[in-house]
Amino acid sequence: MITRYAHRDLTWIDLVAPTAEELRDLMREFELDPMIAEELSSPSPKPKVERRGSHLYLVLHFPALRAVHSRPEHEIDFVIGKKFLITTRYANIDPLHSFAKAFEVNAVLNRASAEHGGHLFVNMSRDLYRSLHGEADRMHERLDEVEDRIFAGNEREMVAQISIVGRMIHDFRRTLEPHKLMLESLEPHASTMFGPSFSYHVRSLLGEYERVRHILEHLREWLQELRETNNSLLSTKQNDIMKTLTIMAFTTFPLTLVAGIFSMDTK
Repeated sequence: MITRYAHRDLTWIDLVAPTAEELRDLMREFELDPMIAEELSSPSPKPKVERRGSHLYLVLHFPALRAVHSRPEHEIDFVIGKKFLITTRYANIDPLHSFAKAFEVNAVLNRASAEHGGHLFVNMSRDLYRSLHGEADRMHERLDEVEDRIFAGNEREMVAQISIVGRMIHDFRRTLEPHKLMLESLEPHASTMFGPSFSYHVRSLLGEYERVRHILEHLREWLQELRETNNSLLSTKQNDIMKTLTIMAFTTFPLTLVAGIFSMDTK
C-alpha cells in the first residue's frame, strides 16, 4: 500500500509492504538506485546507512512492546532526497499515523514544517523517539505493580513477572543499541547533502536517543534491585520453612525412637 503526502514542493511517500509494481513506479519517478528499490521489497535484518547517488538510504529498527505487538521491533526504511522522503514499513506504526495527521494539518494551514527531505526525516524520527517514552512508561507501570506485589507477599508469583519485564527491557535495549552508530554514520553524509548546519539536527536526534537510553538504564537497574529483593524474600521464607521443619523433626524424633524400641520383637 502506498500513501502520498505533499506540502508545497515537499513530498512524503509512505509505503506499507510495497509491491514490485509500486517500487518500479517510485524508482522511475524519483530516479532511485535499483539496489535501493530491491532492498525496499523485503525487510532487512540489520540497520544500515548508505549514500546512493543523490539519495540517502537508512534502515532503523524501533522497539515495540511484546505485550502489544507480535514482534519486539518494527523496521522503517528511509530514502531521503532533496525534496522528498520515502518511508517503507512492514507493519502499522502508531507514531507515523500521528505524524501524518500533523503533516496534513500543516499542509492545510500552509505552515512550513520542513524545508527539505532531511528536515522531514529529523522531525519524523524525533516523534518516533519521543513515542518510546510512552512505551517506557508502560514498563515503569509494570515495575511499580511488581514492586507492590512483592511486598504484599507474592514473591513466588513475581518470579515470572520479573522475567517478562526483564525480557521487554532487554528487547528495547538490544533494538536501540545500533541507533547511535547509525546516526553518527549519517551525520557526514547528511551534512554533505544538506549543508554543514544540518549536523545540528542529527546531533539533536542523538540527544533524543540518549534520553531514551538513560530511561532504559534506569528501568534495568530498578529491575535488578527488584529481582535481588524478591530473591532475598524468597530465601527468607524458605529458611523459615526449613527451620519449622527442623523443629518438628527434632520434636518427633524421640517419640519415634521410643516407639521403634518397644516395637522390636526381642527377649
